[in-house]
Amino acid sequence: MLVSLKAAHGTIGGGRLELQAIEEARALLRDGGPPILRNVNLGLALGQCCGGRVTLQIARADQSALTELEAYERAAAGAYPTILIFGAGHVGRALAKAMSLVPFNVRWIDERDSEIAGVAFGDNIEAMVTERWAQEIARAPKGAACLVMTHSHALDSLVTAAALARVDFAYVGLIGSMTKRRRFERAFREIGLPEAQIARLVCPIGEFGVRDKRPEIIAALVVAELIQLFSPKSRRES
Repeated sequence: MLVSLKAAHGTIGGGRLELQAIEEARALLRDGGPPILRNVNLGLALGQCCGGRVTLQIARADQSALTELEAYERAAAGAYPTILIFGAGHVGRALAKAMSLVPFNVRWIDERDSEIAGVAFGDNIEAMVTERWAQEIARAPKGAACLVMTHSHALDSLVTAAALARVDFAYVGLIGSMTKRRRFERAFREIGLPEAQIARLVCPIGEFGVRDKRPEIIAALVVAELIQLFSPKSRRES
């Protein structure tokens, strides 16, 4: 954690331990003194049910520590999964906003400047006004996820087909009903897309047995779906 007199960034797990650590860190900033080393019994000292022991060091962050922390955060952010969102309608906007709170690198893409320009949700959301959707699919890294929800079913079909052709994508999701899925599947067969690639399509998206068409709810369900997909446990099992 990095703690100042008025703010704190990061976490050591929350709860009473973190609150106490922040208080001690701010006292150290105000009053000075040597680094503090604590060996804490969570049950006896803090009354926490989980039990266990924690070794905690509290020290002033010099330039070397700050440089190391910045390098660590850059490396961690660089390892986040890449998510492509095509479409800046109600659901696309809600999805980009929801994803600003989770560790994903998001490219939010729409051709309409009026819908996407100037919108800022978080450092991990790159809003892009472009008609070159094919170029964005081609330059996406291996293991990326693609979500398609544009203002046009014809464009949805083109973008989805191109994404499915990237056999190294981890996820290709299309907003819509089972009826839309069946129509798109027929179109994909007509252009010669292999059945194995068509079968990878996720449509409807965010399927957790919840029937709710509010954009914010759809966004929450899709984020949960992607968190489940990209969790370390899921990757090991696949």
